[in-house]
Amino acid sequence: MKHIIEGKVPPRVQPAAVAASVVEVDEESAGQRLDNFLIRQLKGVPKTHVYRIIRSGEVRVNKGRASADTRVQTGDLVRLPPVRQSERAAEKEAAPAPAREFPILFEDDHVLAIAKPAGVAVHGGSGVSFGVIEQLRQARPQAKFLELVHRLDRETSGILLLAKKRSALVHLQDQFRERETGKTYLALAGGNWPNNKRVIDSALQKYLLPDGERRVRVVEKDHPDAMRAVTLVKVQSRSAPVQLAGLPVFSLLEVTIKTGRTHQIRVHLASSGHSIAGDDKYGDFELNRRLQKQGLKRMFLHAWRLQFNHPASGERISLEEALPTELQQFIDQIQPTAAPAP
Repeated sequence: MKHIIEGKVPPRVQPAAVAASVVEVDEESAGQRLDNFLIRQLKGVPKTHVYRIIRSGEVRVNKGRASADTRVQTGDLVRLPPVRQSERAAEKEAAPAPAREFPILFEDDHVLAIAKPAGVAVHGGSGVSFGVIEQLRQARPQAKFLELVHRLDRETSGILLLAKKRSALVHLQDQFRERETGKTYLALAGGNWPNNKRVIDSALQKYLLPDGERRVRVVEKDHPDAMRAVTLVKVQSRSAPVQLAGLPVFSLLEVTIKTGRTHQIRVHLASSGHSIAGDDKYGDFELNRRLQKQGLKRMFLHAWRLQFNHPASGERISLEEALPTELQQFIDQIQPTAAPAP
């Protein structure tokens, strides 16, 4: 292992651990790639360093060298060399996220489904020091494994699924990837959504603003960075305009996503001329200001229903989480009606 001398230790690096350690692979980690196993074991260690210690042979599996794509098995003994921890990770250990539980919609030994409130990120990063996953881990120190199965935008409320076993995580993520899950959101969109517009099949592209903030836009399907995105839309109800408040007709939509692209619903609805009420990235900013005066302080997007096959029993699980109070109160205020023909 190389030693850094003469005060040239990088500013975001902590001193190395004093000794190597040996970790036995448990049943839940069996079949995992060595690099992924190490990334979980060596929290806070940069990935580049993880791959470096694998290549150098400092990591040993059953006393032998191994490559990053080696699959570890139950009972394998993995030698972990002394490693350096990033300053950010050390700071997190010194000042961990506050412990917090969230309303539980479903829980057993394999799966945890919670109701995520708006305004809470699902994980730390990009200017957010912690999120749901960090808070739950602090609240459940006895949990050996707890990982996000999927993600929700910070301002989106609703059902969030987590795995309590690695085998459950793999099984559930496969379902999301193969579109075997059912994910339906409630979104309040400006304007009179036409009943005959039921499918949006528009490719999306990620890009960065000059300040580095992430955005998504609709592009042609033959664009080199195009990602196919399919959204199904059904009108649940419509509201009459509130002229005194300067509010137009709104359509309460049941939106089912067949692909899980970043900001997919927000961009698809906005590109169709019906942006989500309160959306501060793709919405109608002037309308959003009027909505705030009427009590809508957040984006009206809620993960309402989720269906998946239980990773152990195979039973089809169907969850539903009602609109949070602030969204239901706004709906009541604008007096929606049954969805008539537009």
